[in-house]
Amino acid sequence: MKTTASVHSIETCGTVDGPGIRYILFLAGCPLRCKYCHNCDTWANHMHKQMTMDEILVDVKKYKPYFSFTKGGITLSGGEPTLQYEFVTEMFKACKEEGIHTCLDTSGYCDIDKAEKFLPYTDLVLLDIKQIDSEKHKDLTGVGNEKTLQFAKYLSEKNIPVWIRYVLVPGYSDDKNDVEKLCEFLVTLDNVEKVEILPYHQMGVSKWEELKIEYPLKDVKPPTIENLKGVKEIFLKYKLPILDEDQKKAV
Repeated sequence: MKTTASVHSIETCGTVDGPGIRYILFLAGCPLRCKYCHNCDTWANHMHKQMTMDEILVDVKKYKPYFSFTKGGITLSGGEPTLQYEFVTEMFKACKEEGIHTCLDTSGYCDIDKAEKFLPYTDLVLLDIKQIDSEKHKDLTGVGNEKTLQFAKYLSEKNIPVWIRYVLVPGYSDDKNDVEKLCEFLVTLDNVEKVEILPYHQMGVSKWEELKIEYPLKDVKPPTIENLKGVKEIFLKYKLPILDEDQKKAV
């Protein structure tokens, strides 16, 4: 039986989800229900296109010249791609055989026994830690953060490079004490190459409206420049490698 995936969409020349030019495969399905999610149309995994690994790989290979020139590759995103961990394993394994750089964009909400299957073929992980406080994480996403933090520690143990992503949501993830605790956790890891602070935005609201789901953060405004600066200073105090706008243009 051929390995298949439930696919939401494909972006063939992405530049923000990993180094270089990326073939980004957005897989359907997610166990989280983030209040600010801008891909809520990926939540259900039974309403999207079914594709075989072979047909996706044929398409990916067309972009190998761009990958080679820009040090790019494939990124599996979502939704939460690790829900389809068997596909992630086979896809990444096939890509490594083709000499294609592999990157996983994930919330880390994944059991370690499943992660053990695909991580040997994973070159880079974009790890979205949404809140260091588990109760606040549950309020923001619907689940606690225990799996995410365990996943982060496991990545460090296996020395798999990680770029941390932190969405700054006023009233939900901008408390400076929480940011301090997050930084204290991150400095215990040996594999953090970059930290990206992403300001909250409402660009995904239209998808909520199309799906007739009430958007819970409709009254929340994006963080101010002063708020962003204050949080960035905390990360810098811990000497964490902040990915700024100029660096984004260079990767």
